[in-house]
Amino acid sequence: MEQIRGFMNMRVFTVLLLAVPALFGQAPSPDALSKAEGLYRHTDYQASLTLLRESGPAGGPSFGLMGKDAFMLGDYKTAAQAFERALAMDPANAEYALWLGRSFGRRAETSALFSAKYAAKARAYFEQAVALDPRNEEALNDLFDYYLEAPGFLGGGYDKAEAVAKRIAVRDPAAGHFAQAQLAERRRQFDTAEEQLSRAIEMAPRQVGRLLDMARYLARQGRIQESEAAFDKASQLAPDSPQVGFARAQTYIQQKRNLDRAKDLLNRYLRSDLTPGDPPREQAEKLLQEAALLLESSGA
Repeated sequence: MEQIRGFMNMRVFTVLLLAVPALFGQAPSPDALSKAEGLYRHTDYQASLTLLRESGPAGGPSFGLMGKDAFMLGDYKTAAQAFERALAMDPANAEYALWLGRSFGRRAETSALFSAKYAAKARAYFEQAVALDPRNEEALNDLFDYYLEAPGFLGGGYDKAEAVAKRIAVRDPAAGHFAQAQLAERRRQFDTAEEQLSRAIEMAPRQVGRLLDMARYLARQGRIQESEAAFDKASQLAPDSPQVGFARAQTYIQQKRNLDRAKDLLNRYLRSDLTPGDPPREQAEKLLQEAALLLESSGA
């Protein structure tokens, strides 16, 4: 109930904000909103955000799109503000609550001073998104990740994560096996983790992401040849998928190996026709910088 009252208070606050001269102008035309959505789909987030600001987003969909643009650009404070306004206008919208949770989650990761406060907000909004739409698979997955990663004093815990994993399995059996694999790995039950990853692949043999999950797991276990074989199989399954090259490069950089190849893969990724479902270009650029620093420090 306290969470609900908190959300209602936020709604009142946002309504008051809307009574003040709008920060973003007047309501956009349908054509402007449609064009902004097209720019977002083609990952031109800055152009989409600029168009929305110039047009003056005033409705929930406009604020929601503005929030996504800002999130993809790494401006999580602006993203949170936009999603707060969107959710205030449509408090039953699970998608707005989900993205608001993501925005506060990123703020927690990038803030030293208020990380606990933002993490608590992220959890509250993930839980709200699941409560609003129990069938929302993305919301269930994000709530699972939060419970898995967060310490107990911030509301995390493996028991909570396991309960959500079971709910995920009802909606998507392969994703449920992956969630169980993550839990098993955290509990150092490595045989179980690998078994669950294998079952996820069996349940969804055409989903390249399941092979990437296995490849990354094998790399973490130091089983490099097997990991490379799994990455190769993923490349064969989806030769045009930018995510395969990104995942491989990210693994190489995390493990400080094959750095020249990682750079080539990331440069190829940045030249690819990306979608919002792919990792943002900014993330690839940061990995490129990290690879360059590692190469410089190694004298290569």
